[in-house]
Amino acid sequence: MGTTVSPRAALRTVTDAVAALRVLGKRGMIDMRRPGETIRTMRDADIYGPFVTVLRHAVRTYGDAPALVDEHGTLSFTELDARSDALACGLAAAGLGPDTVLASLCRDHRGFVLTMLAAGKLGARLVLMNTGFAKPQLADVATREQVGAILFDSEFAAVVSAVPETTARFLTWVDEEHEVDPAIPAIDALVDAHRGEAPAAPERPGGIVILTSGTTGTPKGAPRDKVSPLQSAQFLDRIPMPREDTIVMAAPIFHGTGLSQFGLGWGLGNKVVLRQRRFDAEATVAAVAEHRAATLVLVPTMLQRIIDLGPDVLGRYDTSSLRVIFAAGSALSPDLSKRTEAAFGEVLYNLYASTEVAVAAVATPRDMREAPGTVGRPPVGCRVALYDEQRRRITEPGVVGTIFVSSGLSFSGYTDGRNKEIVDGLLSSGDVGHFDAEGRLFIDGRDDDMIVSGGENVFPLEVENLLVERPDVLEAAVVGVPDRDFGTRLRAFVVPAEGAARDPQEIRAYVKANLARHKVPRDVVFLDELPRNATGKLLRRVLAETEVGEQSTATE
Repeated sequence: MGTTVSPRAALRTVTDAVAALRVLGKRGMIDMRRPGETIRTMRDADIYGPFVTVLRHAVRTYGDAPALVDEHGTLSFTELDARSDALACGLAAAGLGPDTVLASLCRDHRGFVLTMLAAGKLGARLVLMNTGFAKPQLADVATREQVGAILFDSEFAAVVSAVPETTARFLTWVDEEHEVDPAIPAIDALVDAHRGEAPAAPERPGGIVILTSGTTGTPKGAPRDKVSPLQSAQFLDRIPMPREDTIVMAAPIFHGTGLSQFGLGWGLGNKVVLRQRRFDAEATVAAVAEHRAATLVLVPTMLQRIIDLGPDVLGRYDTSSLRVIFAAGSALSPDLSKRTEAAFGEVLYNLYASTEVAVAAVATPRDMREAPGTVGRPPVGCRVALYDEQRRRITEPGVVGTIFVSSGLSFSGYTDGRNKEIVDGLLSSGDVGHFDAEGRLFIDGRDDDMIVSGGENVFPLEVENLLVERPDVLEAAVVGVPDRDFGTRLRAFVVPAEGAARDPQEIRAYVKANLARHKVPRDVVFLDELPRNATGKLLRRVLAETEVGEQSTATE
């Protein structure tokens, strides 16, 4: 039986589409005077999927304008289109096609971008592997996703050896210091061999699989088989992304934050700068200054590293061109938003999203100034609701509940067959939070991060945000560990500022003076850095399993 759509839902869909078109027109993503181009773009989305669609639109609209800058130079939209055509033909000649599942294991550079475009033009599914993978993770995901070919940078040759020898291999980037099998073809050679050729249009989009962060085990695969071009409006509704300007992309594009903003940037005719394959805080600021970038895209951990450079280092670079700093991917503390405003002005936009639900809410500079810690409000086409443990709707301000989201993204489940909980047509984000009286959303933590100690519920984020307000604390994380008397007790891991005293009792006293007694960590452990994955997500499981010496703790 087909799915029955209620009249209310149908009306909402139409209303959202009209509102999205209005936003896209206002921001310059579509030109209402060129209805034919809008129709072509919608048709392309049904054939190629989102990434190729936005390139084809950019080729028709911006042509030879610069599209990408990396260590090898600049490529225009037209050049990228021609090279990705050639690569798609080269991969097809090597025996790959719509039924082949491809995987990429790449840093951010033209080879990775060409791989995504060529996969889309072939109609082949592409799994975006995490550059932080060890051999077991790569092997597990490749087996689960039935990967038939892997395209990778030479630095990952040892990791790729975990994939069966029957899996076809291609090199996307080659560094001289890495030894690789000379029999493995490089994509540059395929492009040269098939220059001037173009593939036939695929029968259907192959789609992209974005992997979840995998902070609690092997990452799950979230397919993005089809995305409406109208979803760009969800970003542009609350973020004034410039048009025909420059974006410095620090966030990795194998994950949702970087990938979405890369495509959005191209849709607006922006040049995307990928000048570093490994993040470096000062080099990122230098790239903004060199290219007079209007937009910087990163994850909060990267932003923290930039702000921690301090005014002396930041003052060496002219970043006055910045109009948008786009941060997403993990929690952004109130302290970091305040320090960012002090350093760069009111340019920070904080996106609350996830691999499964895409956009949920956006906080503007005004939101964060008026309500530090908020992730803002849902943009056009998005709905956010809170539910209690019995899945009753919560409408009162200040009451914490599980966050459920509808964003128009057709998430049909993970590639392993599992799914997220759905209530009233909204998908669980896995987070808990609350609204304030003005309708702004606040994240209190992950549902599975909540610590029950002595019968009291504690969300680590509240304690962590308090700790990083101290000038002698760079980062903090709180986890629950087994306790004989309380069942679970709080343990705080603190990264102190350079030259700061490592005094556990001072940390505990500070929390006790500002929060309820049951939220005071019984242990305090000092570390040089917190464990994070390649997308900046905190690995709480690693901290919970960390053996701690007595000299590092203070227990009440």
